[in-house]
Amino acid sequence: MHIPATFCSIIPPYILRRLARLDEPRFSAAARAAKEALSHVRSVQSARTQPAPAAPPALRDVRPGPPNRSIYDAGGSENLPGKLVRKEGDPASGDQSADEAYDGLGHTHRLFADIFGRNSIDGEGLPLDATVHFGKLYDNAFWDGRQMVFGDGDGEVFERFTRSLSVIGHELTHGVTQYSAGLAYRNQAGAINESMSDVFGTLVEQYLNSQSVTDASWLIGEGLFTPQVEGSALRSLKAPGTAYDDDVLGKDPQPDSMDSYVRTSADNGGVHINSGIPNRAFYLTAETLRGNAWEAPGRIWYDALTGGSLPATATFRVFARATAASAVDLFGTDSPEHDAVRQAWETVKVKL
Repeated sequence: MHIPATFCSIIPPYILRRLARLDEPRFSAAARAAKEALSHVRSVQSARTQPAPAAPPALRDVRPGPPNRSIYDAGGSENLPGKLVRKEGDPASGDQSADEAYDGLGHTHRLFADIFGRNSIDGEGLPLDATVHFGKLYDNAFWDGRQMVFGDGDGEVFERFTRSLSVIGHELTHGVTQYSAGLAYRNQAGAINESMSDVFGTLVEQYLNSQSVTDASWLIGEGLFTPQVEGSALRSLKAPGTAYDDDVLGKDPQPDSMDSYVRTSADNGGVHINSGIPNRAFYLTAETLRGNAWEAPGRIWYDALTGGSLPATATFRVFARATAASAVDLFGTDSPEHDAVRQAWETVKVKL
């Protein structure tokens, strides 16, 4: 079976388009970088003719092995993968971006191995490759169906993209989704795809730092903005729509329930916007159960993603039902976990 090699990036196109229209001298580098990032996204998407690597028909019961990481340096070019600068077991390279990428790949591998028993991104020991210093002041990080790629940011709005562990976990989780449910990157299925990456991106950070539900920030991309931006992160799972409110970027447009669902043809049908709805459902489940979110809530969402019941075009309602079914399978019909899942989806106005 072949899965379409979907280009999944962390910065939504609506942010890039807004930056590209800036004419203030103090944001000249950001405007130029946004235009180049948008052009790159369009060129990659139009050139998507090759399938991604074949996914296994069914994941074997393979015990997780150690990570196998390779970090490359594009040197400001857009040629992948670039020059190898650090491979598995090597000491720190001295390049901050390369070493952050190396560590972030390892932390993500550890979460999926330790908590979910997954043997790397594909479940069968896939080597983890990443390229840093992609493009000139490139304003994005992305999963291209095969590897991770990080830009350095423009320095006016965005810092380097290896700076945020949740971004690294987010993008690698697109690979997990690719090799399991294979969710389409459009409309509600695409928003679920984005949400799964936000969920496990924040869990990577929480697991590393031993943060409980109440201790965690629940932010995606914390630390990416320069001090010039009025905002804490790209998105908030706890309170979608509140991550930033800035004169330049505008206000975070994510809805927190179906009452504010955004119907649009842009951004593949609003995949980065409407992901706020399933994001909040996960947070509410975790808030109700308390403790550590990578335990019961994480196991339920992971089981729903990888259990084989999700169609590629799953809607929010289909996914909500899958999480409820996983809660029953894992914890029982009358369990607090099942009740928490049902209440969470009811709160965000998704009917089971």
